[in-house]
Amino acid sequence: MHILVVSLGMIAGAALGAFLPLVLLSDRHQASSDVPGVKSFENLSLQHNNGSINYEQIPPVGGEHNPVWQNAGFYEQQVIEEKAVHTLEHGAVWITYRADLPENQKEELRRIVESQDCLLASPYPSLSSPVVASAWGKQLRLKSVDDPKLQEFIVAYRKGPQTPESGAPCTGAVEKMNPPPKDDDQ
Repeated sequence: MHILVVSLGMIAGAALGAFLPLVLLSDRHQASSDVPGVKSFENLSLQHNNGSINYEQIPPVGGEHNPVWQNAGFYEQQVIEEKAVHTLEHGAVWITYRADLPENQKEELRRIVESQDCLLASPYPSLSSPVVASAWGKQLRLKSVDDPKLQEFIVAYRKGPQTPESGAPCTGAVEKMNPPPKDDDQ
């Protein structure tokens, strides 16, 4: 009888051990779809392209992109969007902001971006919202860096379940592959 009870306990423990990761994974996926205001985009190309690309979304949320990614970090100059899209493919969240965003908002954004990996921030021309957070296939428009939905978006989508190349780096693109923008490139 004792052997039967121990055996049943081991079977129940094994079943729970197999079931628990599934529950946790489904909770993470569920949480990622619960951020209010997020728009989703599907059927985004994973192809590399060395040329200029016209994207349907502004700023882009995925699709064809440059073979070289943009290093994660805070930028005060516009970055090459085809490279930023490649970084999204690696799991980054790209936070774009209007050039006229107040200085205290930029500093808060810099603090957020420099506090964890796979975050990219840069000014972007002609944004309809002061701040836009984008991940592969996901986008959220915000009025302020202080909006709590920005942090929710980062938690849900930075290296999230929508990432096509999970585990790929968001840094390490060498300078000659990824030069900083020149004044006339803007």
